[in-house]
Amino acid sequence: MKTTLLSISIFFLIVKVNAQTTIIPNSNDSRVITTGIPFLLISSDARAAGMADMGVATSVDAFSQQWNSSKYAFSEAKSGIGVSYTPYLSKLVNDIFLGSFTYFNRLDEKSAFGTSLRYFSLGEIEFVDNETDTPRIQKPSELSLDISYALRLSDQFAMSVAMRYLRSDLRIQGLGGDVSPANTFGVDISGYYQSEEEAYTDFNGRWRLGFAIQNLGPKFKYDQGGLDNFQPTNLRLGAGFDFIFDNYNKVAVTAEVAKLLVPTPPIYGNEYNYTDNNSNGTYDEGVDDLVGYPNSPVNDEPIIIKGKDPNVDFLSGVFQSFGDAPGGFSEELKEFTWALSAEYTYEDSFAFRAGYFNESEEKGARKFLSLGAGFKYNVVNIDLSYLFSASKIQSPLENTLRFSLTFNIGAGEYNEY
Repeated sequence: MKTTLLSISIFFLIVKVNAQTTIIPNSNDSRVITTGIPFLLISSDARAAGMADMGVATSVDAFSQQWNSSKYAFSEAKSGIGVSYTPYLSKLVNDIFLGSFTYFNRLDEKSAFGTSLRYFSLGEIEFVDNETDTPRIQKPSELSLDISYALRLSDQFAMSVAMRYLRSDLRIQGLGGDVSPANTFGVDISGYYQSEEEAYTDFNGRWRLGFAIQNLGPKFKYDQGGLDNFQPTNLRLGAGFDFIFDNYNKVAVTAEVAKLLVPTPPIYGNEYNYTDNNSNGTYDEGVDDLVGYPNSPVNDEPIIIKGKDPNVDFLSGVFQSFGDAPGGFSEELKEFTWALSAEYTYEDSFAFRAGYFNESEEKGARKFLSLGAGFKYNVVNIDLSYLFSASKIQSPLENTLRFSLTFNIGAGEYNEY
């Protein structure tokens, strides 16, 4: 009897040692953060594009609505209109583009409002079931319509709030199911500081600071049975300085950092049973054997083995985004993009611009140089920009010429300096 009990105990001991479980990470987990309605992150005006897609702390212009609408409270023009056109994937097709229309008006010395419409067209797409059918032509598109109010809280500082309506019509007609466009709304909160002009030894100077939290709003679905998508909620921080050499020559340098306030995808894995052949308590690939069918998970549903659950509401996602990267603080830093730019202006009638944008290789690998120029004739400004990719991943805007027009009405009515 003792021998039988001893044999049974040894058997269960061996099973306990050899029948282990392990969690194997999925090899295709991506660290890139994705959102819905990503066209909101594309620079719609040529001036900002010529300075590496920055605008939160640059000087005010008609297109400030996209970057920092509080800058309108510092406009020297009574009002302005901006129109822009940006070809997209121009090396492949000729009918995908981003267009925008912007209008702003200073109500008085302390307040201003602005409004803009941005329209992103994906061109014409043909769908056929077989070669004998007549093609169905679809024109998917997305748009945003917003309005802002800026209030000057002091001589040097202003804040603004913007409300935005978003519409995404990407569904294919004629395939059944719900084909109505997805709709949602978002909010921007921004601030801008612009110092008085100060005299230095060889030049005068002026500081500029800005911040913006953009596209803060609820998650949405592209279809009834689809997943919830985060808006591209974005934090921008910027600082700049104007070197004013005389009445004709000025150089403005600006730096900006940005971060998506959206949860980082965690690292998922599956739990497997395995035989611990070398009895070291861990799974060794090529040494230990998975129990049952090879690579067959015990649970079909993957589990989070590092990071945090991204299935939270949009407001929780904003706070979670600062500390949920599976790689810890070092990975959080990689989620910040940064950009540097310089703008030379002569007599406020000609401008030359250059900038550099950088994003981590693990978070999208966008890296590019940009050049731009601006010309002013009477009340009309014409701006152009061109992008050179510096990444192994080609940019959809590489080798694309972008342009925008600005009409300043009542220029000089508010003389700040």
